[in-house]
Amino acid sequence: MIVDNHGRVLDYVRLAVTDRCNLRCFYCMPEEGIDYLPKKQLLTYEEMERMLRVLAEMGIRKVRITGGEPFLRKDLLSFLWRIKAIPGIEEIHITTNGVLTAPLVPELKKLGIKSVNLSLDSLDRERFFKITRRDELDRVMDTFHALLQHNIRVKINAVVMEGQNTEDIIPLAHLTEKYPVSMRFIEEMPFNGGANNHPSLTWNYLRILDELQVVYPGITKIADAPNATAVHYAIPGHPGNIGIIAAYTRTFCGTCNRIRVTAQGGLKTCLYGDDVLNIRDLLRADISNDTLKASFLQAFGNRAKDGFEAEDHRQFLLPVFQSMSTIGG
Repeated sequence: MIVDNHGRVLDYVRLAVTDRCNLRCFYCMPEEGIDYLPKKQLLTYEEMERMLRVLAEMGIRKVRITGGEPFLRKDLLSFLWRIKAIPGIEEIHITTNGVLTAPLVPELKKLGIKSVNLSLDSLDRERFFKITRRDELDRVMDTFHALLQHNIRVKINAVVMEGQNTEDIIPLAHLTEKYPVSMRFIEEMPFNGGANNHPSLTWNYLRILDELQVVYPGITKIADAPNATAVHYAIPGHPGNIGIIAAYTRTFCGTCNRIRVTAQGGLKTCLYGDDVLNIRDLLRADISNDTLKASFLQAFGNRAKDGFEAEDHRQFLLPVFQSMSTIGG
C-alpha cells in the first residue's frame, strides 16, 4: 500500500501513452496544434511495462490509459495485453475521443477493459465541429454504440464552456434516459496549450446542477464510489446517471488516490502541479527497481494537499498553460 504525506492511499495511475491527438479541441490546444515530442523522448512500451510492474508491487491496482488520443500509438492493443498480465493490476480503463476506437471494441471486450471514458462535448454536429475543429461526430457515436453493444461500461465526459455548449447540457443528460451510461459534466480547466482563450468558470459545478434541476426537478444525489472525482445524481426512470466534476473548483482533492505519468515519463502527483520526477531518465540510467521504488516513495511523501497548493508551488510561479494532450487527459 502506498500512502502519501496526507494519509491518502494511492492505488491508481493515469498513464499517457502519447501526446498526439487527432482532434483540436480549443480548450485543450491552439488551432495549429502543439509541438509533439520526438518518439525517442516518449517512454517505450518496455519502459512503461517495467514502471507499471514496479508500481503494482508497491500497491497500484488500477491503470487508466490516456493520451493525447491513446489509439494513435501503434500496437497499443498488444501493450494492453501486457498490462493485463502484470500481477497486482486489477483494472484497466481507457480514455479516448472515440474517433478510431469503434473497430477495436471487440478486442477491448476480450481484454476485460473495465470502462471507457468517451470525450463528447456536444451532440450537435456544428457545435462539435466548432469545439473540436474536426468533423468526426459520426465516428465518435459509432464508438459509443459499439461500447454499449459489447456491454463495456461507458462514461461520457463533457467540458461545460460558456458560449460554446451549455445548450448541450440537457440533450447530453437525456442520453441517460435511454442508455445505462454515466454522463459527466466537467468544469473547464486552464490546460489549453497556451491558446488565447482563458476559462472564466462562469459555469461551475453548482450552476451546472442548477441547469439540470430546471428540467429534471426530481434529480437526486446518490452515493459516490470511494475516491470519486464526480458527484453523482440519479434522474427518476433513467438507467444512467449524472456526474458533475468540480475540476477547477477542486473540491475532491482530500480523497485523491491517483498519480499521473506523462508520455515522456514525467510523474505528476497532482494535475495542477509540475512534474516531480523524471521516470524516463531514471529508467534509462539503468537503476534498480529498489532505487526506482525509493524515488517514487520520496515523491509520494511530498505531495501537495490539494490542487491550489500544487499550483502555488509551480516553478517560477508560472500559471498552468500546458495542453491536456501533453499532460495526459
